[in-house]
Amino acid sequence: VVSGYGLVSTRFLTDPAGELFTIFTSMFMHGGLAHLGGNMLFLYIFGDNVEDALGHGRYIGFYLLSGIAAAAAQILTGVGSPVPMVGASGAISGVLGAYVVLYPRAPILVVNPIPFLWLFFGLFLSFPAWIVIGMWFIGNLLPAMSSLGLQESGGVAFFAHIGGFVAA
Repeated sequence: VVSGYGLVSTRFLTDPAGELFTIFTSMFMHGGLAHLGGNMLFLYIFGDNVEDALGHGRYIGFYLLSGIAAAAAQILTGVGSPVPMVGASGAISGVLGAYVVLYPRAPILVVNPIPFLWLFFGLFLSFPAWIVIGMWFIGNLLPAMSSLGLQESGGVAFFAHIGGFVAA
C-alpha cells in the first residue's frame, strides 16, 4: 500500500500525470501509530486556531496547498529517491507556519525535559509560539541541510516539513 500510494520522487518525475494522485494519498497515510500520533498532536495544538482564523473552507484549501508545497519541496530535493514519502507532516508544517504568523506571542505549554528542574519550574514550561515553532523549524532545517547530496535510505522527509512551513 505504501509503495503504491506513497509519493515516490522518481516515479512522479517519470510520469507526473499518472502519479499526481499520490501527492494527495500520501498526505493521509502514515508510517505507524507514533507518526500518526505526533501529527495529530501538532494538529490538535495548532490546527483549530488556524481553522478559526481562516474558516473551514479556506482552511481545507490552505492545508492541501501546504501539502502540495511540501511534496514539491521533497521531490525537488530528492529527485533520485525511490523511497515513498507518506504522512501529513508537510501540510501540518504549513499549519505551524500560519500559527506563528497569526499568533506569535501565544503561550505554548511544553513538557520540562529535565526531571531535576521539575522541583523549580514544574512539569510544564510556557514559551511564546515563535520560540517553540522557531526551535521546531531549526530542528528540521539543520538535518535537512546536512542531508543534501546524500543518497536517501528513508526516514524523515525534512524538506517536506520545510516546504510546507515556508509555503504558509
